[in-house]
Amino acid sequence: MKKLIVVILILGIVGYGIYYFGTNVASDKLVDSYTTELEDSGQINEVKAYIENDPELAEMVKQAESADESTLPFTTKGEATRVLVKKVGINKLQELQSQVQNGTASKEEVLQILDEKLTDEEMLALQVIAYKELYKK
Repeated sequence: MKKLIVVILILGIVGYGIYYFGTNVASDKLVDSYTTELEDSGQINEVKAYIENDPELAEMVKQAESADESTLPFTTKGEATRVLVKKVGINKLQELQSQVQNGTASKEEVLQILDEKLTDEEMLALQVIAYKELYKK
């Protein structure tokens, strides 16, 4: 009986480790590949122009730029990924990504879903991470 408990405990620890480090690695690779793709295709400037020309998105950038990172619930892409997976769900995130790429989901729809699932502090933390990635700060 003790051996079974030890095996279950070890499997739990290993599973958590894979989840923890796996989300860090996956999020880093995903964001890096999207950023590289945008930079290589020259679309990064279009994205920046779109953000700067949209008053709501421009305001979000200003908030992210002036945010005090010490008060945010997370500051890394890995932590952000874990929060999004936990609160929004992997299936919903994949569905949103597909809809955005196909042009069937608007900015407002995506923001509404995130606003419903995340706290204001978590949204600000996501904005800060996105700002850093986009402007390489």
